[in-house]
Amino acid sequence: MAKYTDDEIRSMSKITCKIAGDYLGITPMAVSIGMRNHLLPIGFAVHNEERDRQFSESWTYYIIGERLIAYKYGKINEIQVHNIEKNLSEIISKFEEMRKDLLFILSEDAE
Repeated sequence: MAKYTDDEIRSMSKITCKIAGDYLGITPMAVSIGMRNHLLPIGFAVHNEERDRQFSESWTYYIIGERLIAYKYGKINEIQVHNIEKNLSEIISKFEEMRKDLLFILSEDAE
């Protein structure tokens, strides 16, 4: 995992989920899911419904450097990161169930 200093984070024009994950010591997926579900208060996740594809949703992430730094140092509630990791498997499981339901519906429509 890459390590970033606070000054490097501050100087970046765009912070990706990978960079934020490396900085916080969590996975990029945990960052994106946490932002989507309003559990990780480091920026904003915007759902681009018009760009959604058949089995995948389109999201854009706006990570604010100062919020990311504040979160890392506990100035924003750290319990939320633990909730992301703890509930990640449950979220993935629910997504897989929804995907199976959608595939079933699409296969019925094709008949």
